[in-house]
This record gives sequence, structure tokens and C-alpha cells, in this order.
Amino acid sequence: MTGPTTRDATAADLPAIDALFRESFVATFGHLYKPEDLAAFLADFTLAAWTREFESADHRFRVAEDAGGMIGYAKIGDLTLPAQTEAKTVELRQLYLTERAKGGGVAQSLMAWVIDTARERGADELWLSVYVDNHRARRFYERYGFETQGIYAFKVGNHLDEDHLMRLEL
Repeated sequence: MTGPTTRDATAADLPAIDALFRESFVATFGHLYKPEDLAAFLADFTLAAWTREFESADHRFRVAEDAGGMIGYAKIGDLTLPAQTEAKTVELRQLYLTERAKGGGVAQSLMAWVIDTARERGADELWLSVYVDNHRARRFYERYGFETQGIYAFKVGNHLDEDHLMRLEL
């Protein structure tokens, strides 16, 4: 049996990306929010919205799969975070995995693609935001050299989370 593989996403992957995003976000963070805030947040993630991003030249998607199907994805795009920088940047918008993919090297494969693609785009910096209490994710990013640059208010419905803005100099 072969291990997980990664490849560039296609438009046909968007429904699976959406399902994986919802499953992973709710499993990891759903308990933090009132049901109406979580529902309002997830309502913004429609197939039309995913398609607009996918078709935009600013965004790139990479998926990871195993014999059971899609187990992760990463999405990058132009910087939208309130980062204080004059550098040429790329933003890691999302990196999500299924539970069965965690600890199996999938996140590392996706992150290697993110960093390589940011460099190919000529970026000097790679930015992301991560929930302050998502210690596993913060440790993961810190292993790559990301450093906290400030705090960001991430909105889920009417709820404001505190995220760390993190930067990697490429």
C-alpha cells in the first residue's frame, strides 16, 4: 500500500475540500462558539466562494490523498492579514487535515509545497494566523521558523477569537 500523496487541486476537488474544511474546523474549534456564530461563519463557505478563489490567479490549492480519499489541503493567496510589512508576501490561508492524517507527515508535505510555492512567486515573507490556543499548530509553524508578529482578531459569526499573526522570512 502506498502512502499519502499530494497534487495540485482541480475544480472537481472543491466539494471535498469544502467537506474536509468543515469537518476539521468543527472538530477542532466548534466547541468554542455558539451554534449561531459557527453557522454564520460556515455559511460563507459555499461552492461558489470556493470556485471564485480557485479560479483567481491569487490563490493556489494543494490536496493530500491516501487510499481512503482526501486527507488534507493547503490554500495560499495574496496577503489579506493586517500585517505590517513592505515585503513581497504570500499568505497561508488554510492548512487543514483529517484526524487520520495527523502525525503522518502530510502537514509537512503540504508545508513544503507552501514554502516552495511562495518562493516561486518571489515572496520574501510568508504570513499566517493561528488561534492562540492551538498549541499543536503553533509549535508546527515555529519548527519552520515562523515568528509571532502580533495579534489578530479572527471573526467567527459575532465571536472574536485572538489569533497570532506569524511570519516566516523566506
